[in-house]
Amino acid sequence: MAIKASQVKELRDKTGVGMMECKKALTETDGDLEKAVIYLRERGMSRAAKKAGRVTAEGVVEVMVNSDSTAGVALEINCETDFVSKNEDFIQFSKDVAKIALENQVNDIEELKKLDLNGTPIGDQLSALIAKIGENLNLRRVSTLAAQNGVVTAYSHMGGKIGALVMLEGATSSAVSELGRDLAMHVAAASPRFLISDEVTVEELEVEKDLARKKLIEQGKPEAMIDKILGGVINKFYKEVCLVEQAFIKDPKSSVKALVKQNGEGSELTAYTRFQLGDGIEKKKEDFAAEVAAAVES
Repeated sequence: MAIKASQVKELRDKTGVGMMECKKALTETDGDLEKAVIYLRERGMSRAAKKAGRVTAEGVVEVMVNSDSTAGVALEINCETDFVSKNEDFIQFSKDVAKIALENQVNDIEELKKLDLNGTPIGDQLSALIAKIGENLNLRRVSTLAAQNGVVTAYSHMGGKIGALVMLEGATSSAVSELGRDLAMHVAAASPRFLISDEVTVEELEVEKDLARKKLIEQGKPEAMIDKILGGVINKFYKEVCLVEQAFIKDPKSSVKALVKQNGEGSELTAYTRFQLGDGIEKKKEDFAAEVAAAVES
């Protein structure tokens, strides 16, 4: 049967898929709009599977807090290219998914994918967006913090390349919220690995001690002094990797712990989250010369 331009437009408006794909879907389904939607969805799932192996190291870290600053979310969603990270559909999807994660206080990606976005599971929406954009996309990680009697604050750096959350429990004033924003900025900049020293594993401490001991021996330090010196080395290590022990970025003379004690109105820094876009993902190195040569040969 002949497919009208108005039918193609209607299907495109409904799905966001390209005109040619919409026309093909309508042709394959004898002009039935609902069947065409299902047809495109099935193709979207197939295309998503084909693109699943592609490296996704670009994208955005979306951070937001709720209206009363009692909960916040950090979400990393990845794509293949920086170009797509600026795509309006990608940006809107990221914000919509982060909002749902926040509302449901989700900390698991698979659980997040099952939640509805505009009446459709987020996982299915992701597959449809992959088909529409033409790149592999990945919901990588999500973290929500919720205060029982306190505030959660967020900070986004470099246009969504780094996102941080901080939770202070025990007070809810505007001054504490302001402190929280400063601490979220600190987390983004200082990249702590632990909240407090007790979180550092025994294995990691032993590695630090062994490295420091070897260095001290190479420097010719007396054996009797080494253990004493190691205590100072470990304290320095804590100040580098533990949030509460770190020197505050706006005032290096003060530690984060001292700052909270001074300005936190009795509150306690109880949790933080820091996501850096693509952290730990091995990016593919492009060899454009080889790519062109291969294209010419083929």
